[in-house]
Amino acid sequence: MAISNAAPRAYADIADEQDNIINHKKRGEELSDLFASNDPKTIGKGLEHMGVDFVKVGVFDMDGILRGKYMKRDKFISALKGGFGFCDVVLGWDSNDQLYDQSTFTGWHTAYPDAHVRLLPETARVLPYEENSILVMGEFTGEAEQICPRGVLRRVLAKAADMGYVAQAACEFEFFMFEETPHSVRDKNYQNLENMTPGFYGYSVLRNSVHSEFYHELLDLCEAMRFPLEGLHTETGPGVIEGALLYDEALESADRAALFKTFAKVMAQRQGKMATFMAKWSNDWPGQSGHMHISFKDKKTGRAVFYDDGKSMDMSDEMRWFIGGQQKLMPELLAMVASTVNSYSRLVPGFWAPTAATWGVENRTCALRAISGGEKAQRVEYRIGAADINPYIALAAAIGSGLWGIEHKIEPADPIKGNAYEVETDPELALPATLFEAAGRLRQSDAARSLFGDAFVDHFAQSREWEEREFRKAITDWELSRYFEII
Repeated sequence: MAISNAAPRAYADIADEQDNIINHKKRGEELSDLFASNDPKTIGKGLEHMGVDFVKVGVFDMDGILRGKYMKRDKFISALKGGFGFCDVVLGWDSNDQLYDQSTFTGWHTAYPDAHVRLLPETARVLPYEENSILVMGEFTGEAEQICPRGVLRRVLAKAADMGYVAQAACEFEFFMFEETPHSVRDKNYQNLENMTPGFYGYSVLRNSVHSEFYHELLDLCEAMRFPLEGLHTETGPGVIEGALLYDEALESADRAALFKTFAKVMAQRQGKMATFMAKWSNDWPGQSGHMHISFKDKKTGRAVFYDDGKSMDMSDEMRWFIGGQQKLMPELLAMVASTVNSYSRLVPGFWAPTAATWGVENRTCALRAISGGEKAQRVEYRIGAADINPYIALAAAIGSGLWGIEHKIEPADPIKGNAYEVETDPELALPATLFEAAGRLRQSDAARSLFGDAFVDHFAQSREWEEREFRKAITDWELSRYFEII
């Protein structure tokens, strides 16, 4: 099926595409069974039987962007056995393909060689919009593994396992929808964009009924590609939607979150629309959240580690220390969660985004929300993140800081009751105000270096400093309107 970048489709065409997606869900189940064999020869024969001549392979870069290519079936089977080379420039440039100028890992001084990538059979998924093609993800190995976003999270989860825990997580994203195309937004210079729907209308049954074809296609796509949604609804704002992904073990949840962001945008553009996961695209509307829900199971017994009905608010000591570590390290690790210049436009009082490393029980004005809902629901919601997070790096920060808290038995400050914006908090819990400041705090953090390694901290910090230096080259609309005539 050819990809369209033109006018919106008729409802009949959308219905046909929905049927195609549903059929691919069955194909996806067959694919999962095939790759579960972990035998390249068996997989090769199975792909041939399914008519798959090319496989799309990809890795996620520092900004959470999926970079990849098509690989012929025979080469793919060979790569399943021994991996393949992928130019390490994808770890050495920004979201606009501009090269970092202070990276020691890669650059002109290394001549941008190939880095080794291992393929991950367990990530195999159908591509509902592409006949006879599938997606398999990979991650960097060797020296590049030290800075690979998925590798960083995997190491944090290995630490959790060594401490006796299985980390579980789920992400939820708000994103704005527009009746625009990649060409039209550029022709308009990103001004006067047409939202998919007008007005506020949070949790609107009117909106999701009128646009039910869009909602159902997205739900079906998520099922077919194995990143199912637990909930999908309108949020407050023109064309804004929130999707909550189902809970799973944390590495699988990160895969699902990263793929959801990628393919929600793919689906939107195929419908002649656009989705944005910017932290804040307009001064007139609240920012877009990317919250993470986290809990632990005991590795041996399967019990809920955060639940203890003999403690206040049913919070175990481990949960309290976990929150203490997250709170203590949030100012040092903020660059890993608020990783774009735009992230900091959202972190202002009164717009449903936290402004300090605060916590409370069922308090949505805090950066950390302790959710006490029985053994199966006891968890922490890490609310500082926006929709622009790289799920691998953000979850590594959220989980890693909590583990550090358990290790060191860090007691959190008193929980905040009521409006956290009106409470004077400890200056040590104040968050960096800019990406450049946050990158500097990360670079200086001994805890970050212990959790994630010197190579990652140095590389990621320089990449965020680069991001802000690129921003400083721009002349903004605000500057023009403020200074052009009067100054």
